[in-house]
Amino acid sequence: MSTLALVVERLLARTKASRVTLRQDLPGDYAFPVTHEALAPGVASLLEERTVDLRTQPVVAELARGRQVVQDDCRAAYGDAAFHRMRHAYGGLAAQIVTPVLRHEQLVAIVSVHQLSEPRAWTREEVAAATFAAEEVERLL
Repeated sequence: MSTLALVVERLLARTKASRVTLRQDLPGDYAFPVTHEALAPGVASLLEERTVDLRTQPVVAELARGRQVVQDDCRAAYGDAAFHRMRHAYGGLAAQIVTPVLRHEQLVAIVSVHQLSEPRAWTREEVAAATFAAEEVERLL
């Protein structure tokens, strides 16, 4: 298992979430594909998901500004139709922590913690774990 895969697995264990993904800014026609993920039992993979254009997502706009996005209830986060289509495509995304990885002020990777089905109040410790994981990814890239 690669070091990046271990970072993602550890974050899933620390948060007990449904899914943790690492997306990287790679050459190609799909922006920020999932390169690593860790899944709770029964949770669908996003490795091959290509229907969501992340470049149009409001969360990615926040990440590009260097802001971590913490949403306890994604249903109430945005009125944006594309955001809600993404929630459905991602298996009923209900809550998330999304953390940018920046290099020279450019977004180079995204660490996401997903809770499916029901909203969830993230703890300070879980948010800090996501921040730490993003820092680890930055060092490893």
